[in-house]
Amino acid sequence: MIEDGLSHRRSRTFLEGSAAMLPFIRSDLAQLTAYTPHPGGSEGQPVDPKSLDRLDTNESPYDLPEALKQELGQTYQRLIEANRYPDGGHQALKEAIAEYATEAAHLPKGAIASHQISVGNGSDELIRSLLIATCLGGEGSILVAQPTFSMYGILAKTLGIPVLTIGRSLETFEMDLEAAQKAIAPVDPPQHPPVRTVFVLHPNSPTANPLTEAEIDWLRSLPQNILAVIDEAYFEFSGQSLVGELPEHPNWVILRTFSKAFRLAAHRVGYAIAHPDLVAVLEKVRLPYNLPSFTQAAAQTALLHRHALLTAIPQIVDERDRLLAALGEIPSLQVWPSTANFIFVRPTESAGFSAADLGQGLRTQGTLVRTIADGLRITVGSPQENARTLSRLQSAIAQLNSPELASLS
Repeated sequence: MIEDGLSHRRSRTFLEGSAAMLPFIRSDLAQLTAYTPHPGGSEGQPVDPKSLDRLDTNESPYDLPEALKQELGQTYQRLIEANRYPDGGHQALKEAIAEYATEAAHLPKGAIASHQISVGNGSDELIRSLLIATCLGGEGSILVAQPTFSMYGILAKTLGIPVLTIGRSLETFEMDLEAAQKAIAPVDPPQHPPVRTVFVLHPNSPTANPLTEAEIDWLRSLPQNILAVIDEAYFEFSGQSLVGELPEHPNWVILRTFSKAFRLAAHRVGYAIAHPDLVAVLEKVRLPYNLPSFTQAAAQTALLHRHALLTAIPQIVDERDRLLAALGEIPSLQVWPSTANFIFVRPTESAGFSAADLGQGLRTQGTLVRTIADGLRITVGSPQENARTLSRLQSAIAQLNSPELASLS
């Protein structure tokens, strides 16, 4: 028994100390923090997201209809062989995506073809593949305007790719185009690998603003040796897309996802629309069999029933507009317009509390929102969730403005 105890202690000591003792790990990775979708509470305790209103990750508030879930279950039983690898070429899914993308853009039938589509395990995999294809091995750097989707920078850094950042207008969140142009200009001697990829989100997250005409003109002006990645994760909500301009810009790629409007966040399906030569490269660098058979079936089923699923979009947009109007009535909050399924707010300078304080106040009442860029990004939920959000915001602000009340809570 004593020997077993010593063995257990030795094992535990080795495991506990091993993370700092692995000399083969790249030193730059020590500075990175792992992405945490639902951070812990104020005392570092893990949070069970199922017990909360999850308005922090821009998911749809609506699950798939039960009939579609049953259809998917039957598909698994009848058509999917669990002992076989999935379709590694995703051909049927690519054809369905091409048809939808063409229809959504009001383009002539066949304008977007399957060989212009690449699919990934979420848009994250496609972002990583694009980074590998353009910047890996010291070939290039990326350019992003902050604040924006954090995974552009995180994925670049995991690959050892330099990340150049520029700012945005404090009023409109438009990119600092003068700084952007300066960042892509050659410098002698070079201070970093040249910018090979520019990432933009249309509309942006967390700020919910679409690209301006000036920003789009700047993307049009990019030289052919710089790739513009235009992430349209929320285009179903904004109704704005640049996919119709792709034939004129072989150095553009459009990214989209099934996680938002199509309610398939659990399945992790993203897709890219691009010049066939770029798609061919993405197919080279992606992992084989990257989408499980059931995930492919879910995406195809969603596309088959897209007209029914997308009827939720006007409901979410109406809820967004109601939430915007109600938030605008709160004097201590600055609220920006939104063309997405989320809203960005900041406490005013005279509010007397921070966004982090307000976010924590919501969390303690049962609502998760994303605290970012000195503000809060609030996903538009169901009518019931939105009503609770407004009530809890008012309660949190009242407590923050009344220390005596806060100390009793």
